Amino acid sequence: MNINEIISLAVEKDASDIFLIAGLPVTFKAYGDQLRIGDEKLFPADITVLVDEIYDVSGRERTNLDNHMDDDFSFSISQFGRFRVNVFRQRGSLAAVIRVIKFGLPDPVRLGIPESVLQLADYKKGMVLVAGAAGSGKSTTLACMIDRINRSRSCHIITMEDPIEYIHRHEKAIVTQREIFIDTPGYLESLRSALRESPDVILLGEMRDYDTISSAITAAETGTLLFSTLHTSSAANTINRIIDVFPASAQQQVKIQLAQLLKGIVCQQLVPGVDGILIPAFEVLKCTPAVQNMIRDGKLHQLDSVMQTGAADGMFTMDASLLKLYREGRISKETALISCVHYENMSKRLGI
Repeated sequence: MNINEIISLAVEKDASDIFLIAGLPVTFKAYGDQLRIGDEKLFPADITVLVDEIYDVSGRERTNLDNHMDDDFSFSISQFGRFRVNVFRQRGSLAAVIRVIKFGLPDPVRLGIPESVLQLADYKKGMVLVAGAAGSGKSTTLACMIDRINRSRSCHIITMEDPIEYIHRHEKAIVTQREIFIDTPGYLESLRSALRESPDVILLGEMRDYDTISSAITAAETGTLLFSTLHTSSAANTINRIIDVFPASAQQQVKIQLAQLLKGIVCQQLVPGVDGILIPAFEVLKCTPAVQNMIRDGKLHQLDSVMQTGAADGMFTMDASLLKLYREGRISKETALISCVHYENMSKRLGI
């Protein structure tokens, strides 16, 4: 099969990912399970041909792959959708993993994204963070938030993504989308440039290190609404991760800045439903005056208690989200236990 045939079949099978790895047949990931296409294993020469076809289809040069040993980019095929591809080397041969992104923007209702998450897009300034492991749906949640702003506000939205996944048309807002390494050298350069481009909303694909985190805080202080992501598992861990990248002498000042700037933190994971389809589970922290005081005073261990009692403000913990999904019959008891944060407490609430 050539790359177009593989992509066509992946879309037909509703796959989320395509794996092109030497020693395996073409493999799809669909609804969390692997689906191997046929028995014919791919050889390194086959992968090389498929990778060349990917570059031809995307109209992209192999310069980054040849210079840096791997490459990460996106491309579109009009009849199928958008695709995010990472080409890399393993065991001395090329390999590729392709994420399938259908045309159009995700529907938050169909995906089960709560209104309290989407409401974080209604702020006019400050910082909103979406956290979770790789592949937990952070980009999809952010795309829904950006689309909400795009449809409701007259403003300038600037996104910095690596690579661009969802394409936003200009609705009420102007949406400028910059792809890292294609439209700009990196996140830091793009973020600094954005401050001279009359932004109202900034989406920073990832807060990776001291420089980007420091610049993101500075950008949020200018009066823009800034969205970004971190690979953390809870609201408290997210705040700690940001604080810890700064030297000890600056950490108290950062706590004060975060207390003023943070509007909310969303942590999410994808868990298997009883029907095999992955379902998002969320933790939501909103920065009420009590939460601001806890951040300022470094009492992050108290955030769980605030989320447990903050339903009126749209807050809830990951365990509460999982328990709700279980009581609705959407996930199994085992899934709730495996995915929870506090195992003993969840066991008691499940009657185990």
